[in-house]
Amino acid sequence: MSWGTELWDQFDNLDKHTQWGIDFLDRYAKFVKERLDIEQNYAKQLRNLVKKYCPKRSKDEEPRFTSCLSFYSILNELNDYAGQREVVAEEMAHKVYGELMRYGQDLKGERKHHLQEGRKAQQYLDQCWKQMDNSKKKFERECREAEKSQSNYDRLDNDINATKSEVEKAKGQFYLRTHMADESKNEYAAQLQNFNAEQWKHFNNAIPHIFKNLQDMDQRRTVKLGETYRSFAEAERRVIPIISKCLEGMVSAAKSVDDRKDSAIVVESFKSGFDPPTDFPFEDYSQNLNRTSSDGTVSNTPKGERERDGGPTPRSDPKHLTSRTKNKLWLFGKKPKAPSLEDFSHLPPEQRRKRLLHRVDELNKELQKEMDQRDALNKMKDVYEKNPQMGDPNSLQPKISETICNMEKLRSEIHKNETWLSEVEGKQSSRGDRRHSADNHHHAPQGRESPEGSYTDDTSQEHHTPRHRSAPAQPNADPHEFDDEFDDDDPLPVIGHCKALYSFDGQNEGTLAMAEDEVLYIIEEDKGDGWTRARKQGGEEGYVPTSYVEITMEKNSKGCS
Repeated sequence: MSWGTELWDQFDNLDKHTQWGIDFLDRYAKFVKERLDIEQNYAKQLRNLVKKYCPKRSKDEEPRFTSCLSFYSILNELNDYAGQREVVAEEMAHKVYGELMRYGQDLKGERKHHLQEGRKAQQYLDQCWKQMDNSKKKFERECREAEKSQSNYDRLDNDINATKSEVEKAKGQFYLRTHMADESKNEYAAQLQNFNAEQWKHFNNAIPHIFKNLQDMDQRRTVKLGETYRSFAEAERRVIPIISKCLEGMVSAAKSVDDRKDSAIVVESFKSGFDPPTDFPFEDYSQNLNRTSSDGTVSNTPKGERERDGGPTPRSDPKHLTSRTKNKLWLFGKKPKAPSLEDFSHLPPEQRRKRLLHRVDELNKELQKEMDQRDALNKMKDVYEKNPQMGDPNSLQPKISETICNMEKLRSEIHKNETWLSEVEGKQSSRGDRRHSADNHHHAPQGRESPEGSYTDDTSQEHHTPRHRSAPAQPNADPHEFDDEFDDDDPLPVIGHCKALYSFDGQNEGTLAMAEDEVLYIIEEDKGDGWTRARKQGGEEGYVPTSYVEITMEKNSKGCS
């Protein structure tokens, strides 16, 4: 149904209707804006909530209980859920709100253009009508003037007292007015014909065309609203699968809560390693009293004690007894506070072992950082030596010396703590046994032991191949650094093999000379200090620079831990 044919006389109402349509579009755009603001605020509040309840301590200090881990998993899923709410807000902002605002501006401009054309057509028709009306009024006025001149002429013509000149003048005036009335009549007829033609064009061509454009504009506005309604719903529906996965993750986290495992973790975390206190022996203070069989007194010594001991029981030293049990009697009472010592000797054996293992791990991480810094400084020094314009290589020497000094201090600390660890574990001589014990208890990371007995997390050197054939800088080696590494009577097992990329003279004691392309057996990995322990096919053992060889480790070797 066309507006041009049915609503040809409703210009003002169509003006109001199209304005209402644009206002409704703006209202819906405002609704979408408030909706996406709600989504953004909701996502922001969720993220703040997750941040508030996320653990602020390091991972090593976080509890390992399944209930805690499950809660943290739920927080992660909730954070992902908040991200999906942000996606919904972005989709609404881009595909709905932004599109509505752009289309609304275009719609306002188009409506203004169509209405201006309608008003111009109406103004032109009004102008034609005014010209026709003016010609009509002129014609009417000229006719009245002609009638007056005719009456005046007839009166003078019939008046016997009127002079001939007066009659002739009245006659001439009559003829003039009659002529002017005829001209006004012709002009009026022409203007009327022109107005009728323009009015037909106005209501049959101009207005229907303008109204049709307004109708198309209004229909496109309706279609655009329908599309944005759909986009509004699609923005929500697209994230439903991911939100479902987030919820499934929360359910899975809830199912992973294991009360037995948490109980076992409590035992593992707090067990002291002490044996439960034994029974107190009976202390008979009446042995020094002289009693006869006729006293009729009964000995306070239990019969079982007398029969078991076969004689008088020696008096126990109360001080010795107190010393032996003073650390075992706080099971149901308040645990005595002890001063914090560097070797953690104030802690129970199991807790002391864990703390020492943790300290060794931290020291090895610091050592690895210092080694990386040393390597970087050496590389920079080499660049400066090759390109003096880039910098003075001597300016790096103080920093390199400081780094090496820090490395030595860390190695000393590691050795000291590993000695205490050996005392706790009762394994004074075997580093391999200590590392195996640490692996069994899942407290030491899967690292490697340095020639000084330290551990490191660096695994990047297991399959290391230098990119250039120029020999890299050798690690700093103490002439007596490897003296105690070959005291073991039993040979170490082979855990891999390596191929020499460069020749190495092995002048320092404990090192192993090798020729380029020579194949050696690996019997101990690099512990983070740049040296790998190897064995020649003839049985000779020693340390070689890790960066000088291409290493291939055996997958099933126990040494690859």
